[in-house]
Amino acid sequence: MGLCVYMVRHGETEASKTGGYCGSIDPELTPEGHEMAQAFAKHYQSLPWQAIYISPMKRTIATAKPLCDAIGMEMQIRDGLREIHYGEWEGKTPTDVRAAHEEDYIHWLTEPAWNPPTGGESSVEIASRASLVMAEIEDKHTSGNVLVVSHKATIRIILCSLLGIDLGRYRDRIDMPVASVSLVRFDIHGPMLVKHGDRSHLPAELNARPGT
Repeated sequence: MGLCVYMVRHGETEASKTGGYCGSIDPELTPEGHEMAQAFAKHYQSLPWQAIYISPMKRTIATAKPLCDAIGMEMQIRDGLREIHYGEWEGKTPTDVRAAHEEDYIHWLTEPAWNPPTGGESSVEIASRASLVMAEIEDKHTSGNVLVVSHKATIRIILCSLLGIDLGRYRDRIDMPVASVSLVRFDIHGPMLVKHGDRSHLPAELNARPGT
């Protein structure tokens, strides 16, 4: 068996419910978000895990904790897995951002690879830092199951980098609901996307919640 990297977006937060820009601000999980984390742990704790790498944000730590507690494994925090920094857009709605930063907003929508949010990060910058973590994982773990707990934009950009998709299209080509699981298997042919945006581990009432 080759290396299997499971990428999990954190559970629900108030920001994920409203759709506001939330990158470097650090909200807690909602009660339902904690339930999502518990459901993930219950479903996946039987897998033989090699390591768990997570973003340093409270919402990712809380998502990984139930599984880490269940299997007795320490989480390894990596700054490269944190969410996009939205700069002056943090905590604002798309409507507010467009009103205050229309030119930057249009450039970002058109080509986010090289055009960051005002005072924030571009896709290229996120790919650069996240790729260091992925390279570390591939170097340390040639086989087995590794968990990465990160964020909506960051996971989508990692997948684009691995699969050869233009970084400027990460918002147009790849969705990433809250608490969803994507699986990439590495073998002699390189990375293959085996599972994407899966939330079948969630009970029906949580799976029915919006996954923004």
